Amino acid sequence: MREPNRERVPPARRTGLRQRLAELRGPEVPPQPLDARALAALAANPGCKRRAILDGAGVNKTALASALGSPSAFGQSQFAFMRGNAFEARVKADGGAELLRLVHEKLDAGAVPPTTGTVPDLSAVGPEGRTAHTALALREATDAGVWTLLDHPLLALDVAGSPAFLEPDAVVVHPDGSWTVVEIKSFPMLDGSADAAKVGAAARQAAVYVLALERVAARLGAGPEGRAGDAAHAEATPLTVPAPSDLPTTALATPAEAPTETLGTPGAQDGIRTRPPEVRHTVLLVCPKDFSNLPTASAVDVRKQRSVTRRQLDRLTRIEDIADLLPEGTCFSPDLPTADLTAAVESVPATYAPECLSACELAFHCRDHSRAEGAVTSLGRSLRAELGGLTTVDDVLSAARGETGDPTDPAVAALRRAAALRAEALGSGARPGAEPPGSTEGLRAEASGRAAC
Repeated sequence: MREPNRERVPPARRTGLRQRLAELRGPEVPPQPLDARALAALAANPGCKRRAILDGAGVNKTALASALGSPSAFGQSQFAFMRGNAFEARVKADGGAELLRLVHEKLDAGAVPPTTGTVPDLSAVGPEGRTAHTALALREATDAGVWTLLDHPLLALDVAGSPAFLEPDAVVVHPDGSWTVVEIKSFPMLDGSADAAKVGAAARQAAVYVLALERVAARLGAGPEGRAGDAAHAEATPLTVPAPSDLPTTALATPAEAPTETLGTPGAQDGIRTRPPEVRHTVLLVCPKDFSNLPTASAVDVRKQRSVTRRQLDRLTRIEDIADLLPEGTCFSPDLPTADLTAAVESVPATYAPECLSACELAFHCRDHSRAEGAVTSLGRSLRAELGGLTTVDDVLSAARGETGDPTDPAVAALRRAAALRAEALGSGARPGAEPPGSTEGLRAEASGRAAC
């Protein structure tokens, strides 16, 4: 398998790319930071060049969708934000004593109990300064060998040739020098279990943080990054995380590149670090217990999510390659006239699927255009995969009626068989006003009904 291109971008080219992205965003428009939730959604749909260039340029997709006339209801309510912030403040109160207790109880019961913890100051000027300060704090905490809580550290991750700055809720450094990502969510954990879809989304988000932490760990030492077998550290049974429905099952296998040896505690010899710090692949999910505001936690194994996310991010087309194909003068500023803005957005190809409705602010706009073009992806990725080379609804209907298509194609043969069965059923007991057998409207309604199910 060909390794992804990881060549170092020359400074002059990097400066030119940033200027180009600023022109795409709009000279007076501030960049929208790319968070882990957006990055996980981007990794789940790596073929969408539209989202890749918009996220890479820092375009505010919520404002863009409203300017296009397709406002999105995607996102959290103000009440959810307030409740989540209040719960997070409670979890981290008293120097993170309760949070460190939960990490010790669920992930590292064999370590020294955290009677007191260190909370370093991570404030700095600019994202680059905060990222450097976070790396310094992680190194010092690893060498100190004491429980340390990093509150909202800032991490950097290269995404399609453009840096993305990520801010996890917390990172805990164990006495043995290993690092654990902590995700704090406001949805409840009832009788020790939580909503599977929400746990899965949190796991994919945490997997992005794990990848970013591994980059930091690799710069602090030499050798493999993290280890895949640290699930044994968890003293509690981890929550079962559902695999993403839109990804093939084979992509969820345990990463074969994981080292089989135990890394152990990062050591130093003659003042030189011999191994990088260990980034644990079991994260801690902290949620309210039942219907109270008291925190409880569970260990979540994110090895599969990390493997899939890394593979998908490596597949992303580099931002500069997409930008080079855009027409001269392309700009996504929401202040532009609607016609010009629509033309700019449509100049970048999109890969729409119904799953985008829960992950992307431009989903309504892309859905309308996908339906207008008759793309079968608007009916679902699973249906698109079964239809093979038939990419539009008109192609599917024409093949079903026997007008086009190769009869030896399994998809075409199945469509014609289904059309014959449908015609036979409607012909024997047709209702008044029903669509005639094989009509475009009838087959289109049937396909839409199956996708809705």
